[in-house]
Amino acid sequence: MTIGWNDNTPIYRQLKEKVIGMMLDGALKAGDALPSVRQVAADYQLNPITVSRAYQELVDEQLVEKRRGIGMYVTEGASEKLLASERERFVREEWPAMLERIRRLGLDIDQLPRPQDGAPS
Repeated sequence: MTIGWNDNTPIYRQLKEKVIGMMLDGALKAGDALPSVRQVAADYQLNPITVSRAYQELVDEQLVEKRRGIGMYVTEGASEKLLASERERFVREEWPAMLERIRRLGLDIDQLPRPQDGAPS
């Protein structure tokens, strides 16, 4: 996990989003252990409380479960839950802005290249 922090968002949220990205990309699957709070804090020179806060939000969203004494693990169905919520957020928040930009540029959505047509995916 390589991380470049930005100053616009709290680090715990950025760390949480990195873990979520790893789940969506399949790098972390159901049953996989997350790196320990101490390990992440040491690797990225973070306060362990910052790492704990990111992990706790994942627990609160039932994407990760604490197993007392052995660590944090990705829950069954976490990827599916994330995909559903990310798709809903995209359609609600990002897609309308994209459609507006397409309209402003005078593009015809039916004439836009598709990934299978050789456009970057």
